[in-house]
Order: sequence, then C-alpha cells, then structure tokens
Amino acid sequence: MTVRFATPSEIKNWDDRIIANPDGGNVFQGYEFAIQKKQGGWTPRFIVAGSITITALEKRFGFFRLWYLPKGPGVKDMRQLDELLPDLKSFAKNHGVFGIKVEPELKKTPENLADLMKLGLQKVRPVQPNFSTVTLDISDTLEATLARLNQKGRHAIKRAERDGVVIKKVAATDKNCQQMYQLLSETAAGSFSIRSYNYYKTFWQRYEKANQGQLFFAYFENQLVAGAYALVLGKKSTYKDGASVRQRTAYGASHLLQWEVIKWAKSKGAHIHDFCGAPPSDQINNTEHPHYGIGRFKTSFNKEVTDYVGAYDIILQPAVYAAWSRIGERLMFRWHSYRHHESYY
Repeated sequence: MTVRFATPSEIKNWDDRIIANPDGGNVFQGYEFAIQKKQGGWTPRFIVAGSITITALEKRFGFFRLWYLPKGPGVKDMRQLDELLPDLKSFAKNHGVFGIKVEPELKKTPENLADLMKLGLQKVRPVQPNFSTVTLDISDTLEATLARLNQKGRHAIKRAERDGVVIKKVAATDKNCQQMYQLLSETAAGSFSIRSYNYYKTFWQRYEKANQGQLFFAYFENQLVAGAYALVLGKKSTYKDGASVRQRTAYGASHLLQWEVIKWAKSKGAHIHDFCGAPPSDQINNTEHPHYGIGRFKTSFNKEVTDYVGAYDIILQPAVYAAWSRIGERLMFRWHSYRHHESYY
C-alpha cells in the first residue's frame, strides 16, 4: 500500500474523499475540524493511504512528532485496519513520528478488542466523547422515524409542541454565540469541562460558513430555554453541543429541539444521526454515573447504546513514547490547560 501526503488538489476536495472512506466518513476527520484544531497548536497532515483518506493532527516536540487521528482511520473492519497499519507506521516513522493516537469507529466486541491487542496497540483514554453513544437511523421518512422513537421521546416532542415551545434555526452571530455559550456554561457547571468562548465561536461560525453546521434555539413564552449545534458530513450527522437552562420551564423542549435537528440533518442528506456521547452500555442504567441524565435523555430516542473500541496508541519509538506517556503528556496537559484553559486534545 502506498502512503503519502495529499496533493493540494486533493486537499481542496478533502471532505468528499473522507466521505468516500469505507466507514462512510466522519465529521471529526473532515477538513474544517482539522483547520479548527490549529487554534490549539495542532498542524493538520492530510494523508492518502491506498483507498483510505486520513486526517492526522500533529504536535511537534523538537525532532519528535505525535500524530492524532480523530475518529480515524476510516476503516470499516479489523481486516482493513490490519492491512493499513504496517505501511502507515512505516510512513509515520520516516517523518519523525514517535506515536499515533487512533480511535476508529469499530464496534467494541471481544473479538475486536483481542485483535487490537494482537496488533500491539496500547489502550488509552478516549478523546472524542462518542466512544459510547446513541445513534438513530433517519434514512426513512420523518413520519416513520418519529413512529420508531421510544414512547417517552414521542410523548415529550408532542407535549412540547402542544405547550407552545418554538424552535428556531439561527445564524451563528456573535450575539447568538454568546447566548449559546452562556447556556453551555450553565449546563456544564459541575458536570463536564468546556473550552473557551473563542474556540466555540470560531467553531460554530466556521461550520456554518462551510454549510456543515447549524445553531438551534428553543424558546418558551419568548424566553430562550435550550440550544444545540448540529453538524453534518455526508450521510452522518451529529449533535455536537447541547445546553439548556437549569430551571426546567417547558417539558420536552430539548426533545423537540433535537427533533428539529434531526429534520435539518435529514434535509442535508444524513441517514444516521449520532447523539454524540452516552454512558457505556453497561453503565447506562447506573444512576451514580456522572452522565446518567444525559444518557437517559438520549436513550429516549433509541434505547440501544453503541460502544466503540475507543482510543489506542500505536508506539513507533518505544523510548520516546515511554518518556511521553510517563511525563511528557502530563506536563503538556498542565501547560496547555494553564495557557488555553481547555483540554489538550
């Protein structure tokens, strides 16, 4: 297999190439995501490996480099990963890379986990939030899709409509971004960490400009009660950011908001909607799990939780990688958090 950096003409049509990958593509492997991550000091590397298109994010430490493949590489099964890795490893090592962090969307099965161990990959903490997630098939008509939702989800949507909740697609203006960020900050408090306002603003505006993102607001009695930002690439959509006021004023507002996101995604050609993160399937009913409430909301659309294998490191230079995993990564986390007030990856 020939592995090489992409040509400028190939990069111009990068998203089309990502969509053509065996796994159908992923928005986090797309061009806009790679450019967005430059804000955090990552350098995009656009790679062609045979028939597979790979977006790698690079951090450089002197003569050494680390590559991170968000939600990649875009293989559809373990066989393709096995065929890809030898040539990708050789190519990366020739360019001074000491380790590659991968997180392919392969199902978490005993067989896949065993095969990953046989390939010598090192299990590490997941980066993207949807290593366990809830997805919804939206390839059918809207009527059929609505009919397949869990009864609780359907009831919440209809109740919100009946009570007068209004959902609006809004532009990612500075004012609307500020409102969305305020909602997100309130939702995240004590539950999960978020990035800086500038990161979210540039992200939301970047994807809107690329015609791949849409901001939604939910109103009840003329008051903003919830917001969501959705992304789409190819036949996959995802609900990246969601937030609501702490004091629930309208039952089902977030459900109706999500239903409008699904309708938008379907209009953009999506067949699968990813709710972007949930507790693992074996923890979904654990009331002590920190994201139990999030999981309960998302499983009101589909009870089934999909678990992926998560993130793994490919070790290319053992001595350098050992120093990185023992000390370097931890120090970089602290330095990056101090300087940028956000997560490293």
